[in-house]
Amino acid sequence: MSAGPCYVGVDSGSWNTKAAVVDADGRLLATAMVRTGADVPAAAARVVEELLRIAAVDRSSVAALWTTGFGRHAIPGATSSRTELDAHARGALQYVSGPLTVIDIGGQDAKIIAVDADGRRTSHKMNRKCAAGTGSFLEEMALRLDVPIGGLPALAAASREEIELGSFCTVFTGTEVLGLIRQGKRPADLARAAYRSVVKRVLEMERVEGTVVATGGVVSHHPLVVELLELAIGSRVIVPRLAQEIGAVGVAHAARSAAA
Repeated sequence: MSAGPCYVGVDSGSWNTKAAVVDADGRLLATAMVRTGADVPAAAARVVEELLRIAAVDRSSVAALWTTGFGRHAIPGATSSRTELDAHARGALQYVSGPLTVIDIGGQDAKIIAVDADGRRTSHKMNRKCAAGTGSFLEEMALRLDVPIGGLPALAAASREEIELGSFCTVFTGTEVLGLIRQGKRPADLARAAYRSVVKRVLEMERVEGTVVATGGVVSHHPLVVELLELAIGSRVIVPRLAQEIGAVGVAHAARSAAA
């Protein structure tokens, strides 16, 4: 059990709520994750309880609990918060030195964050107006192809024909996919086309160059997205350990830094 003060970060996402705890020296003690569901505060309470259990940390040792994510202002007991942009940049910098570009693909949005050599965020772009280029888009495509979302990577791996999905909107793309199915196009080829569409929509937001770090649940569970990103930008994409929990890690470190 950690004897000194600890700092907890909670990333309240649309699909999952993630948490991380670091000690006074900045060592990551544990992470945890639960489904967010319809009750954001309850999900946060569950994930913190699970986090402290895994880390063997007594609640009295928690010096600060900071939050990020779409539900960051709805979490009781939080002492401060940071934007997703700040949290993901800080989290990525725990694994890769700047300058770098962070591509974060989550359930409801995608972000491209540029960080300089000193760790300062210099620019960013976010996609919040449409689910295209996010995990929700892949969920919709899996539904149209009649496979569980966890089966989409294996289905796409069997692709033999390149198909381009032209629609931008998720709803219109779903209709387009149904039309292609009626034309006899193979589900495997359409699955790969869905992944290519995600990458295309993300890279349309901003030019990507230099060291690229990919984070978020989509890159954690859909490695083909990383492979296609590398093909599109012509260089290696780094996926850090705990890519899905990176926002929670970043905001935990922000809490620790503020206390130093």
